Amino acid sequence: MKHDVDVVVLGGGISGSCIAKVLAEKQWETALIDRRNFPRHKVCGEFLSPEAQSTLHALGLTESVVSLHPTRIEWAKLIFEQGREIELLIPGAAWGISRYMMDEALHTAAMQTGAQLHLTTTVTGIEQHGKGYTVRARQGTDTKLFHARAVITAWGANSRMAKTGHRPDAAASCQQAYIGIKTHYAGLKMEPVIEMYFFQGGYLGLCPVEDGSVNAAALLNRSEFVKKGNSVLSILEAAIQRNRRLAERLATAVPVHDTQAAIAPVYLQRKPSPWDGLPRIGDAAAMIAPLCGDGMSMALRSAALCAPLADAFLRGSISLLEWEQRYTQAIRQEFANPLRWGSLLQWLMNKPTVQQLLPSAARFAPLLANGLFRATRLKPLEPLEFYTEC
Repeated sequence: MKHDVDVVVLGGGISGSCIAKVLAEKQWETALIDRRNFPRHKVCGEFLSPEAQSTLHALGLTESVVSLHPTRIEWAKLIFEQGREIELLIPGAAWGISRYMMDEALHTAAMQTGAQLHLTTTVTGIEQHGKGYTVRARQGTDTKLFHARAVITAWGANSRMAKTGHRPDAAASCQQAYIGIKTHYAGLKMEPVIEMYFFQGGYLGLCPVEDGSVNAAALLNRSEFVKKGNSVLSILEAAIQRNRRLAERLATAVPVHDTQAAIAPVYLQRKPSPWDGLPRIGDAAAMIAPLCGDGMSMALRSAALCAPLADAFLRGSISLLEWEQRYTQAIRQEFANPLRWGSLLQWLMNKPTVQQLLPSAARFAPLLANGLFRATRLKPLEPLEFYTEC
C-alpha cells in the first residue's frame, strides 16, 4: 500500500505525537508511525514539570492533558540510604500523569487535526532521493510505502532502526549502562509530593498519578541488577530492599497488574544530538538523568523547537541545511546546560559521601540544593513562531 504524504514522523511517543499534531494542524499531510500498539505502559517517571506546562500551552495541548485530571505535585522529597532527607518546593507545581493515558490523549489530538496514525507498523528502511524520502514499513503481512518530503525521527533512545539505519551510537559502549523499570502501586497514600529514594546502584521515584495509583520508576546500574531476577517486580524488589525507608513505605503497597515495563540498556547523554541525517526529537535527541524530572519536558520542547522549522521547510522558506543548522542551534542553546548539570547531578548522587553530606549542606545552605536542581530546568516557552520567509 502506498501513502503520499508531506511528512512522516517515526515514533508515537510524546514528542512524535506532538509534532504530528502541530504539522497536521498546519494542513500538512502527516503520517505518525510506531511499531508498538497503544495505549501501553512505558518506563517513565510520569512527572510533568511546571516547565513542561508552558510547552504544552505553546503546542495547543493543555486542554488535552488537563482533561485527564493529573495529580497536582507541590513538593519533591529526596530520601537517602541512611534515612536522611531533603525537601524541595516545586515552584508553580507539577503534574503526575501516566503515560498510558497521556500518550493516548496526544494520539487523539493528532488524529483530530488530520494526522494519520499507523500503529503496529515496523519501519524496515528509509531511502532518500531527489524529491524526498521513501519509508518502507511492514504491518503484519502487509508492506507499506510512504513517500514523503520530510522524515522526523522520534524513535526514542533504544530504537532498532536507530541502531541499524541512521544512528551509529559508537560512544554508547564506553558509557555507564542502566536499566529502567516501572510499575504502578495501589494502596499507597501520598501527599502532593514526589518522593525520590537513593541507594547503592541507583534510585527510585514515587509519583502519584491521575487514577489514584502511584507510579514507581527506577534507574539502576545494569551491572549490579541484571542478575537480580528475571522480571520487573523481582528486580524492583531487590532495589527496594537497598533503602530501609523505601522498603517500609512499600511494605503494604500492591503492584497493579499489567503496569510493569522495562528498558535496557539506557545511556544518559551529556550532549544533545539533534540531527543525524534526519532531525531527531524526544529521547532520540537528548536524554537527561531521570532524577532531574525533566524528561517529558525535554521531549515536548524538542517537538516545539522542530515544528516551526519543519513547517518552514515544507513551505520552501528554508532549505534542509538551514533546517538542520537552526534546529541544531536551538536544541544546543536550550538543552546544553540542563544536560550538563543533569549529568553532574547523576554523578554526584552515585557517590555515598555526597549522599551523606548533602542533607546537612541543604539544611545550612537551603539555596544550594534548590539551585542545583533549578540548573537542570528548561526556561518557559513563548508561543511558537512559524516562519513565513527566509
